[in-house]
Amino acid sequence: MDQLPLVIALLGALSAASLLAPRLRVPQPVLLALAGAGVSMVPGVPDEPLDPALILAFFLPPLLYADAFQTSWSDFKRWLRPIVMLAVGLVAFTVLVVGLVARWMLPELPWAACFLLGAIVSPTDTVAVQAVLSRLRIPRRITAILGGESLVNDATGLVGVQLCVTVLMFGAFDAGRVALDFATVAGGGLVVGVAVGVLFAAFNRVVKERTVLLVLSLLAPYLAMHISNALGLSGVLAVVVAGFLVAWRIHTVPPDARIELFTTWDMLVFVLNGMCFLYVGLEAPKVLFESRLFEVEELVVAGLGVSAAVVLSRIVWTFPGAYLPLFFSPALRRREGGYPPPRNVALVSWCGVRGAVSLAAALSVPMELPDGSPFPGRTAIVACTLVVILVTLIAQGVSLSPLIRALGLREDADGAAEIRAAREQLLAAGIARLDAFCSERSCPISVHHFREAMADELSSLRELDEQTRTLARTRQAVSDAVHNEVLAAQSAELLRLRDAGSINDQTYLGLLLDLDRRRAAGPS
Repeated sequence: MDQLPLVIALLGALSAASLLAPRLRVPQPVLLALAGAGVSMVPGVPDEPLDPALILAFFLPPLLYADAFQTSWSDFKRWLRPIVMLAVGLVAFTVLVVGLVARWMLPELPWAACFLLGAIVSPTDTVAVQAVLSRLRIPRRITAILGGESLVNDATGLVGVQLCVTVLMFGAFDAGRVALDFATVAGGGLVVGVAVGVLFAAFNRVVKERTVLLVLSLLAPYLAMHISNALGLSGVLAVVVAGFLVAWRIHTVPPDARIELFTTWDMLVFVLNGMCFLYVGLEAPKVLFESRLFEVEELVVAGLGVSAAVVLSRIVWTFPGAYLPLFFSPALRRREGGYPPPRNVALVSWCGVRGAVSLAAALSVPMELPDGSPFPGRTAIVACTLVVILVTLIAQGVSLSPLIRALGLREDADGAAEIRAAREQLLAAGIARLDAFCSERSCPISVHHFREAMADELSSLRELDEQTRTLARTRQAVSDAVHNEVLAAQSAELLRLRDAGSINDQTYLGLLLDLDRRRAAGPS
């Protein structure tokens, strides 16, 4: 119960920051981090450090799993080259650059510790990137590439952390052995992800109970992460692959259960995302105090130097990586839709926010070596990581929206055209099936009204004549208005029945939810 005041304070901070962020026009991740720092100073809130495993083992699996569901597999395949270039190539480049800069600024650190710092700060934060992207209307190509990168680079970065810690703990470095270990950890994670994904996709095909499906959807990412961690493999890759496979077969889940699953997961992701940013703010003052960051000028300078290395290495890597492979390969140009506009590349080069995953990885570094001696450079590693997170979260997070406006970026027409074409085909298929059904048996007048509503929607999309489209839209608007007014009247009558004692609360709630579903479904 000692942690109850902390839970209350965090939930209150999450609510307040979420309400204030749009009104203050401050990115929600930044405001949540500041709120977390404020919570840490509230009297009566426990000041024991939170276990970083809470982020890596509890928060990260469901967030990665949910992000995999939101990622388009077709877009992922189409832009696989730039995704791999960022998620693997840039991670390796950042580890190298940060390692060199850290060694230059903190020469007392061993090389392995410098590269460990590079591995910790190399991946962009999945939570931070998705939180930013979800609120910005940017071209589909950028969204696909940044989303794919943030899913995969956590795995490559954390595998790098694991290998560097092993080298420091046991004092051995063999390039061939490290490469083999990397391949084993990554490849094994993929295998576990495929196995878990296939298993839970099969569960979704046979299980019909909505509550059980929800529990299974929570079990899948945790099981993939646990099995991988127990075997020394990449849990991040396992969770992502499992999420991809289950999402690909999500059509086997009953429609009503699917709606409730996605609604529940949306709320769960909102809370977990918020808690991750609050965690950064909550731990920041403790790290500052323990490392005596502001009292040791050398650490402040080193942290800023590493931050500059992180930001600049992304810019230096992104521009040639975006154009050179396409210049030398016409086939790649055709596959990826030609050269990306420079302003798109500029935005990608600036989306390098780090967050809770990097902080948790830094705090997870062991305190001691096997012989009992202090882990080399741990204080400097944690302090520099915190500076990098604060610099990227505040500087890049706050400047993303103004940068998008300055670059003149907006959501491209490809996604809208694809949705429009698909809606046309769906409506045409529905009308054709309705006509075939009613040709075989007698249909009530309400079915013909349903057909007219679908025909109006199809006309509003397909007709070339503007007057015809306008009339169809007008009929749709009237139908929607009547539908909403009827449901509002029914909701008011239902409330009157409950307040009068004619029905009990459970009956009221069940019927109210039924009206809500009908409102969401629209007129029929």
